[in-house]
Amino acid sequence: MRAVVAESTGGPDVLKPVDLPDPRPGEGQVLVQVEVAAITFMDVMRRSGSPIAPPAQFPLVLGNGVAGLVNLATGRKRVVTSTGGSGGYASMALANRTDLHEIPDNVDSQTAAALLADGRTALGLFEAAQIQPAEVVVVTAAAGGVGSLLVQLAQEAGAQVIGLVGSPAKLRHVQAESKMTYSEGGWKADVVFDGIGADLAPQLFDRVNDHGRYLQHGAAGGRFGQIDADQARRRRIEVIGLDQLGDSFDLTERALARAAEGRLQPLIGQIYPLDEAARAHAAIEQRTAVGKSLLLP
Repeated sequence: MRAVVAESTGGPDVLKPVDLPDPRPGEGQVLVQVEVAAITFMDVMRRSGSPIAPPAQFPLVLGNGVAGLVNLATGRKRVVTSTGGSGGYASMALANRTDLHEIPDNVDSQTAAALLADGRTALGLFEAAQIQPAEVVVVTAAAGGVGSLLVQLAQEAGAQVIGLVGSPAKLRHVQAESKMTYSEGGWKADVVFDGIGADLAPQLFDRVNDHGRYLQHGAAGGRFGQIDADQARRRRIEVIGLDQLGDSFDLTERALARAAEGRLQPLIGQIYPLDEAARAHAAIEQRTAVGKSLLLP
């Protein structure tokens, strides 16, 4: 099979295309003929050796989400699945049978791969926020994979959505009614979805209305932000993290169902051949990527 191996921690150049033996399924596993491999921000963090990433042993085939074909007792099926944390950047990948999601007939494999991680995260955050009609909702990284989905979900709920991005060039990719860069101010919100963290987190938190909700779900700034718990209690702001979301398998199933109904569409910004995974990682690190980045074996 064709695969991309991270030889060690380091820059994107540690990602090397190689030929490897096809993996052999163990008990409870299936072999996926990969059509699409998804890139997550955590892949980039693991490759770079970031302290916010789970520890890994190198050399390593990154990638925790693929869409493709499997042979089951019921026949050949199109599925999207996690891969247990690694092994996705390849033309063949192993997955547990219990992790398989059958892709709806009217959803293509690229859409399914883009929704696997980002769809369940966005839907879980949206449901935890309990957005009410006419509330003001701010979405950070609104041109990103999770952010673009949160914009859609909040708008469907009847909220007034403000999408924030890091550069003027990304504004055209934001589908919110209002959009601005982080340097622009003047807003207050009932709900803030913070996927940036770092030093931006306290600034965002200060702009949440009393009795509002602040949801922290990412660390695109390099680390998670610190929120003053006493201030949150005093202002009765509910602080919600990823550990408070629902069952990930169920959330993925429902995200795919929404896509099949035309109610959720991921922003797929970049598609690369598998061998160009290093170029894809470089674009994410340089903050030039928008939406979801995918690899095609």
